[in-house]
Amino acid sequence: MEIVTLLVMGGGVVLGFAAGYLLRRWVVSAKRGALDEESKQIILKAQEKAATILAKLQDEERERKKELHQYEERLVKKEDTLDKERERVRQEGEAHGKRKEELAHEAEALREKEQAALQELERISGVDRETAKGELMKQVAETYRVNLAEEVVRLERERKEVLEQKALNILTSVIQRSARAHVGDVTTSVVPLLDEDLKGKIIGREGRNIRAFERLTGVEVIVDEVPEGIVLSSFDPLRREVARIALEKLIKDGRIQPARIEEKVEEARSEMEEHIFKVGEEAAYDAGVLDLPREIVEVLGKLKFRTSYGQNVLQHSVEMTHIAAAISAELGLDVDVTRRAALLHDIGKAIDHEVEGTHVEIGRKLLKKYGIDEKVILAMEAHHEEYPFSTPESYVVAAADSISAARPGARRETLEKYLKRLEDIERVVNTFQGVQKAYAVSAGREVRVFVVPEKIDDFGALTMAKNIADKLKSDVKYPGEIKVTVIREVRAVEYAR
Repeated sequence: MEIVTLLVMGGGVVLGFAAGYLLRRWVVSAKRGALDEESKQIILKAQEKAATILAKLQDEERERKKELHQYEERLVKKEDTLDKERERVRQEGEAHGKRKEELAHEAEALREKEQAALQELERISGVDRETAKGELMKQVAETYRVNLAEEVVRLERERKEVLEQKALNILTSVIQRSARAHVGDVTTSVVPLLDEDLKGKIIGREGRNIRAFERLTGVEVIVDEVPEGIVLSSFDPLRREVARIALEKLIKDGRIQPARIEEKVEEARSEMEEHIFKVGEEAAYDAGVLDLPREIVEVLGKLKFRTSYGQNVLQHSVEMTHIAAAISAELGLDVDVTRRAALLHDIGKAIDHEVEGTHVEIGRKLLKKYGIDEKVILAMEAHHEEYPFSTPESYVVAAADSISAARPGARRETLEKYLKRLEDIERVVNTFQGVQKAYAVSAGREVRVFVVPEKIDDFGALTMAKNIADKLKSDVKYPGEIKVTVIREVRAVEYAR
């Protein structure tokens, strides 16, 4: 029974395998047929597309061949045209060459005719070509020279009018804002005495007191020049002031003898040092300059006891500071630099009797030593033109210096120096050729030069004025400026008979 069952089961399995195999072959066969049909359709479509592309390419090829043929035809035509153009250019070149030769022959013939005409003209006129050319050039040069002189004079006049008006406006404003009183300094001081008997005590036994006082202070004591007073004479105002303070202390103390004199002189010197610093501080504050080193302030205070042509140097420096600051503000420059440079421009004069060198050089070294800004040094060093004007502020400082110094009443000079300066000005002017006479007027601030009109024309007068100004600048020392006026007077005289 079990065998039959196994056989039946085995037969079923075999039949199942057989049925599955047959079914799979049928499915595969069916799919293969479908794939073959699809492949045929794809191949057919590809053949149709290829035929279309091929036809399109053939059409394009025919079109390009047609265009190429047309291009070749145009190229051939252009080559023919170019050949014709080259031939035309060649023919024109030959024609131009022939014309050039003809023109050269004609030019040579004209030159020969011109030369012959010039020779004939020279023979007839009796003047050769070079002489005539020189005369013509001279006439042309003279004409243009006169025209140039007139134009130069016109431009100078216009420029001068504009600049003078602008300068006048600035200076008027500046002077109004900085007007100051100055008192000319003297070389003596008078100490009043309540009792004439004090003169004997000041002189001392056999003059020992007065000798000790003069030795310690460095001033001359004059006892009998004024009643009820002692005259202290010295060209050094600082020494004179120390002597005055010391003498007043001795008179007040009443005990006048060499040891006491030495003590009071030392006290006077100490007080003077404090006074000098205070004066320097006040001057710097008045000038609007702060934060200066103490050493600079001390030297600045000494300028109170220095004069230049009778003008107090410290007052001059403070006045000049206000002038320079106002000008700088008008011109849009650095006001602080200009203000400091103006205040310190003459600081070297405070110690120029102690140190060798000009006051400008001494001042430069002093300012550098104490760390003053280089811009300030550059602005102050050129006010006497010992150094070049390197900044706009340096011009302003020099101008302010001249304004303060040249102001009427600010300075004075000895009669001998004044007369010698006038003589030097006239002497320099008279060295120029064509000068008839020269006069220095307006206290030497103007020189009027009369020239020989036959020797100096208008242009020459203009040139001479500039040359004289340059010569005076280099050969004559003078404060401020000198105006040079060249006068060319022409008189036409005729008689009616």
